[in-house]
Amino acid sequence: MASMKAATMNASDLLTLVRKGINVGAVHAEARKPFRFLLCGDPALVADLRALLLYARPESNVPLDAASTLETFDPGRRPAVLGPDVRCVIFLGRPGDVTGARLEQLEPMKVPIFALTVDPSGPVVVPPTMAPLAGQVAEYVVPRLDREALRGRFFPHLIDRCRGIEVAVGRRLPALRETVAAKLTRDAASSALKMAAASAVVDHVPVLGILLGAVVSAGDMVAITGIQIVLMLQIGATYGKDPDVQRIWELLPVVGGGLGWRALSRELSGFIPVAGVAIKGAIAYAGTIVVGEGVGFYYEHGRHMTSAQAGQRYEDTKRAAMTFARDVFSRLRKND
Repeated sequence: MASMKAATMNASDLLTLVRKGINVGAVHAEARKPFRFLLCGDPALVADLRALLLYARPESNVPLDAASTLETFDPGRRPAVLGPDVRCVIFLGRPGDVTGARLEQLEPMKVPIFALTVDPSGPVVVPPTMAPLAGQVAEYVVPRLDREALRGRFFPHLIDRCRGIEVAVGRRLPALRETVAAKLTRDAASSALKMAAASAVVDHVPVLGILLGAVVSAGDMVAITGIQIVLMLQIGATYGKDPDVQRIWELLPVVGGGLGWRALSRELSGFIPVAGVAIKGAIAYAGTIVVGEGVGFYYEHGRHMTSAQAGQRYEDTKRAAMTFARDVFSRLRKND
């Protein structure tokens, strides 16, 4: 209990340090970026997908312009004005419809083309491993149109092709919020890993470590906390909350936990010089993953994760991050 209290107090101090560097206006701008998904194909399935993407619980916040982001069009007649806000085409059909749809005619539009085939009785079809690039077609076969069937590959691949507008997409299309939060969390965790790794490298260079070690250790803590706070604001905005640093105080226990993990990483790095870089990076990565998932869980369920849930998720992520970190650093050594 005492250690948790200390971590929370330290997190409070860190919040005070990083608040001036947080650009709330940038998160506001992210949440309001324009975009359109063009829908075509079977009219009934198009209507079902629109309803699914726009559905929100009564207490959810959904902007009034949400419906305008899903535009139905006829593939035989391209929209009069495409514009940079068009991010993809989604074709919906039954088994065999893709063959007769002549989707190759849409390739000059230079946006990814997602072909979503609904086949309730068909065999399991392995989905594409990567999202389609601009001007390419990828087919996804699902047994039904619901969140469970689409969250495996279709939703993640759709968000992969929404780089830079993820928050805006989640804010307007509630069905995609979990997927957006997961993508934002992975991106922030990768940034935290690089930041922690750079600090650990300085610590292990004898002269720089002596001269800069204390400054870098404090600096990377502030920087990683800043990454995590921006992540929290982004996820909040994704769930319809206006970005506000004051809102972070209700999520302080999540930041406090992340601070404890960063302190542990510094200790372990000092005792294990060779593996210290990987350890510090892995724990920063895992801590940021749990911060992001904890915030997403809070907005999704209206309560914090239990200590057991957060602890288990952290350990699972840390093991995966250690493998990832070692792989990254081994590649960096080869390039040197």
